[in-house]
Amino acid sequence: MSRERTKELAFESVIAHHFLAHGYAPVLRDGFDRERAIFPDEVLRFVRETQPSEWEKLEALHGERTGEQILTDLSKWMDTHGCLATIRHGFKCYGRTLRVAFFKAAHDMNPELAEKYAANRLGLTRQLYYKTDSTKSIDLVISLNGLPIATIELKNPITGQTADHAKRQYQKDRDPRDPIFTFKRRTLVHFAADTAVVFMTPRLAGTATYFLPFNKGENGGAGNPVDPAGRGYRTAYLWEEALERDSLLDLLARFLHLQIEEKRAEDGTKVRRETMIFPRYHQLRAVRSLVDSARTNGVGTNYLVEHSAGSGKSNTIAWLAHRLSSLHNDSNERVFDSVIVVTDRVVLDQQLQDTVYQFEHKMGVV
Repeated sequence: MSRERTKELAFESVIAHHFLAHGYAPVLRDGFDRERAIFPDEVLRFVRETQPSEWEKLEALHGERTGEQILTDLSKWMDTHGCLATIRHGFKCYGRTLRVAFFKAAHDMNPELAEKYAANRLGLTRQLYYKTDSTKSIDLVISLNGLPIATIELKNPITGQTADHAKRQYQKDRDPRDPIFTFKRRTLVHFAADTAVVFMTPRLAGTATYFLPFNKGENGGAGNPVDPAGRGYRTAYLWEEALERDSLLDLLARFLHLQIEEKRAEDGTKVRRETMIFPRYHQLRAVRSLVDSARTNGVGTNYLVEHSAGSGKSNTIAWLAHRLSSLHNDSNERVFDSVIVVTDRVVLDQQLQDTVYQFEHKMGVV
């Protein structure tokens, strides 16, 4: 093994060690089903342990084929409805709704929900071989109860390679038609990172793949501040903060959403465009800071949030409105009775409604 590759693996090991010491579990790459792009044993373990009564009812119908039937129906459901919708709402198997994840409630009054939330297993797999006819591998893959959620390609500038090389690797060496990369059906976000900067994209599209920065910013500009711990990892917030267990589950439950736009082409035909929205770091920080303050200080405080043009203020507003509508304080009391968004553009108004509706399907809420 080359010295350059050894240094890159050392960087990978630092990140992996942190994940595994803070709530993640190791998931062996040999257990990956490359055609279905899932970890079958992880999926079945979660369903069996968290939904035993549903498992027994299905087992009465299918016997030894129960596991295979569940995996088949799950894969078909994700191919049709997408991974994110399946994670949030479950899937149907012979008339039974099975859940592949459970998310934290807005309050602490239901111990059963808290127990199911704790049962979620975030897995980390290193150097995953993802193609049936190749030994190409992904540096790090994060999975939730057997479903691949995120991929990370790492570069260490000490070797002469940076996050830009990782971006080009995604663009030129990762086929978006491979099951694990198929848009919205499996992995939901891809990170290209080195020790200084991070970029991310929710969709691989060959050389047309577009990456957004996922950086904190430094002195009013791009990049990241110096690592306060003195380790030389300016991007440590990625694995220590953004992808921390509770943070990632919160992202999946209440941030990611599929934005759908329909426009008419010049010939009169309708063109449908789907975009998976993953928050950039400044959006995530803004929403969580405001929610934490409102939870602590309650109502009656004014805030000013500065957003530059094109930095995603519509989504920040939508995420914040939804979070505040279900916010409870430490005494499990609702902080706000209602949330009103005032906007000066009809297009923005409709966009906000559509975004919030993806998270909240109760009648009359939006």
